[in-house]
Amino acid sequence: MTFTSRLLAVALLLVQCISYAQAQPSNNRLKLFMDCSNTWCDLNFIRTEINIVDFVVDRMAADVHALVTSQTQGNGGDQYQIIFYGQKRFSSMRDTLRFSVPPVTTEVEVRERLVNHLKFGLVPFIAKTDMINYMSIGMRRPDSTMNRTVDERDSWNYWVFRVGANGNMSLDQNYLNTNLNSSLSANRTTEETRAEFRLSTGRNRAVYKYEDENGVEQSFTVINTSYNLNHTLVLAINDHWSYGYYLFLRNSTFSNFQNSVRLIPAMEYNIFPYKEVNNKYLAFGYGIELTHNNYYEETLYNKMEESLLGHSARLVSRFNQKWGSLNGSIYYNNFWHDWSLYSIELNLEADVRVTGNLSFYVYAFGGVTRNQVFIPKGSASPEDVLTRRRQLASNYNFGMWFGINYRFGSMLNNFVNPRFTD
Repeated sequence: MTFTSRLLAVALLLVQCISYAQAQPSNNRLKLFMDCSNTWCDLNFIRTEINIVDFVVDRMAADVHALVTSQTQGNGGDQYQIIFYGQKRFSSMRDTLRFSVPPVTTEVEVRERLVNHLKFGLVPFIAKTDMINYMSIGMRRPDSTMNRTVDERDSWNYWVFRVGANGNMSLDQNYLNTNLNSSLSANRTTEETRAEFRLSTGRNRAVYKYEDENGVEQSFTVINTSYNLNHTLVLAINDHWSYGYYLFLRNSTFSNFQNSVRLIPAMEYNIFPYKEVNNKYLAFGYGIELTHNNYYEETLYNKMEESLLGHSARLVSRFNQKWGSLNGSIYYNNFWHDWSLYSIELNLEADVRVTGNLSFYVYAFGGVTRNQVFIPKGSASPEDVLTRRRQLASNYNFGMWFGINYRFGSMLNNFVNPRFTD
């Protein structure tokens, strides 16, 4: 190797070392891991507004792990919760902040509230670093609000109403589909009670065009209509127990229900206090089911109408922790006159960080169905099967998504660059 080549190699190595040194964060800058896996966060906005910390993508490398979760409130808005887990030199520090946003809040307003509360929660941590010199805190209200009184009375008595309608259309040379839906809901939520009413209607029309064996164009039209009225009333007993009922009224040409009435008085026990629902929820529910159905067509059991008595049980879990999230449910019901008529449904959703860089996720649902008493008698035509004009008998259903992720390389994530993004 010539002297010039050696000199060039040394120069390149020196440039690399300087670049590497410049890329390293100050040892005294707080390293923050933002965990928004369970709700929406505008991470670009957060990184832009809080630039005196280092954002890292590995929770194990962080000084502070900020877990953000949200729950829907009775008025349709959301309550956000931010848990600040101190790690390493801050392992003895932990704090929780909560704030609520109204139902008409825009994403811009939500992200501003979220950033402000992140700043509040990070103050005790940043105060122990050199970056304290870049903080300023204001604790003075505007003069116009100094003597303002707040009216706590609610003229609506906590009732919230919603009205909606939507439709869609898709078509090509051989197919036309139109779908119209409307809904009306009312709910009232307090710490002691929850009452909900929801009415929805729908009409779906699909036209299929095809050529028969003689080359003549034919068309086949499918029209399905439905309405559903759901009502729920829940009363609190204490921090773990509650009781109430569900009421369902239903019509569906697809499922052969001319009308169906279903009443379920039920009780629920939550192992954890309900106030901890943002972090953990594990509840068992049990109810007695009273059902009366009228059908459009005679069923497999030679019924045009019938009354049924049974029961149901469910187990629901939700966990949002530093290691990830885990949601699952099991639902079982059967009819007492024939215990072979039952159904079991399972749902599982998990997003778990095994180590700082390795994570896996899975979503699976499935069930065993033996209680489809509403299926019409007789075999289904090819048109019924291909166009799904009516519900068909099926003993099971299953679906699953899963994956694994491993990340390596730089731990920093401070930069915002929106160029060429869609």
